Amino acid sequence: MDLAIETMGLSKSYGPVHAVENVNLRVRRGEIYGFLGLNGAGKTTTIRALLGMIRPTAGSVRVLGQPVGPHGRGPWRDVGHLVESPTAYPELTVRENLEIARRLYGIADRKATTQVVERLGIAPYVDRKAGTLSTGNFQRLGLARALLHEPELLILDEPANGLDPAGVVEIRELLENLAREKGVTVFMSSHILTEVNRLATRIGIIHKGRLIEELDAEKLDELRSQRLEIKVHDQAAAQAALGQAGYDVKASNGSLFLSGDRAISAPDEMATLLVHAGAPPIRLVVVQEELEAHFLRLTGENE
Repeated sequence: MDLAIETMGLSKSYGPVHAVENVNLRVRRGEIYGFLGLNGAGKTTTIRALLGMIRPTAGSVRVLGQPVGPHGRGPWRDVGHLVESPTAYPELTVRENLEIARRLYGIADRKATTQVVERLGIAPYVDRKAGTLSTGNFQRLGLARALLHEPELLILDEPANGLDPAGVVEIRELLENLAREKGVTVFMSSHILTEVNRLATRIGIIHKGRLIEELDAEKLDELRSQRLEIKVHDQAAAQAALGQAGYDVKASNGSLFLSGDRAISAPDEMATLLVHAGAPPIRLVVVQEELEAHFLRLTGENE
């Protein structure tokens, strides 16, 4: 498997506090990986370890096939990042800040600055001092610097922070295009679960420093799709009857779930079938569990 990010047993402690514990990440090249967690769950600590900003207490990190270690070791010319709040020289203009970054990256083409400014929609502010920008445009400046050198991998901590709804959509479309057209790998944390759900091809959920679940494309599609939920007293009889009728039935948390247009469009037929099988339904409803509900249930925040 061609991996853009790989961690093995990644752990980071600050005294008695375990910020990250035994996190094993496998992020494939070209995918958009959403990294979700509550405040203090370990998202930013993990990202800082991926970028070599902190030294893990235990475990190892590889980025684009190279080990990340002390003294700046890593493939940083191929990585763009935005961690926590973006930084810039407040007394310099947007253009001057990006020109400094361009020279540091060794980019000879001066058009690179103009192109990234236009891509991020901050051309009208290019001669304005960075310290006078709105929160949203300051965030765009941080994203522009992360994209300036056309990296293979983007590591973004809350990339939509401070953006208005239109800006959130723009950034989503930008990241989608980078992944689809240029094969850029995107690893992003975000608290905007609806955006992550629309954008990510795979999602990892971290809670209290541990990676507690990963949702692949199949699971995400399942979350995004409608299902028919059935509750009965005699679950075994109901499951057998539905299976014999050709329905794909899954049991979970005391309920039976059926997907597909056939089940969803004709719940009355389902009720009749179950009554005849001696397992009349006590609940029969079309449900759709959004990512937010799944996340809150998984982390116990809906209790």
